[in-house]
Formats: sequence, C-alpha cells, structure tokens
Amino acid sequence: QVQLVESGGGLVQSGGSLRLSCAASGRAFSDYYKAWFRQAPGNEREFVAVISRYGGTTLYADSVKGRFTISRDNAENTVYLQMNSLKPEDTGVYYCAADNSAALRTLATIWNYWGQGTQVTVSS
Repeated sequence: QVQLVESGGGLVQSGGSLRLSCAASGRAFSDYYKAWFRQAPGNEREFVAVISRYGGTTLYADSVKGRFTISRDNAENTVYLQMNSLKPEDTGVYYCAADNSAALRTLATIWNYWGQGTQVTVSS
C-alpha cells in the first residue's frame, strides 16, 4: 500500500504561482504512476496531470497545458505540481493519486491511492 500526503496549497492572486508537493510512503514508489486531480465545490473530481513511473512521459488536461508542470523525484519519493499563471477557475481541492497500473489514464475511478487533498484558492 501507498500513503500520500499533499502540501503547498494556499491563497494566491490571479497570475501567481504555487508549487504543490505529494510525499509518498509505503512501498515501491518508483513502480507507481502519479497524478494530480482537483475538485471545486459543486463539481466532480477532474483530471489535471499524470506522470509515468520514471518521469519520461506526462499528460495534461487541456485547461492547464502550458501553465502547469508535473514532475517527480523518485529518490525523494515525491511528486510535484508547479502551477503558474493561476486563474480563479483553478480554485479547488487538489489531490495526488498513485497507481501501479493506471498508466496515463485520466478517470479518477481507476486510481487506487489518494492523499487527503490541499486547498488552492485563486483570487481575482
């Protein structure tokens, strides 16, 4: 099993930046794909970004392409989400997810392990 803990959320003005971190523990971090999802009040959980086991492949939601960057440091058992040019519509709770077979899939229901989430609020 894998345990995930997110950090780095907060309040930022439109156009600003935040860097989210997700620290993993449990087993075989490098065997797991990692992803970020977000959920705004009244909305379903939506895909943001995913990264392959060793960081060689990434995929982003169209809404964040060019603004967000996902990366991972397997030596530190951590995945990151660098968020630039933030918009009010980026506001929500951000969750990291892990799975050993999810590959680059974007549906939340197929991911096995989830963190508690961290709040990101972008003011206009």
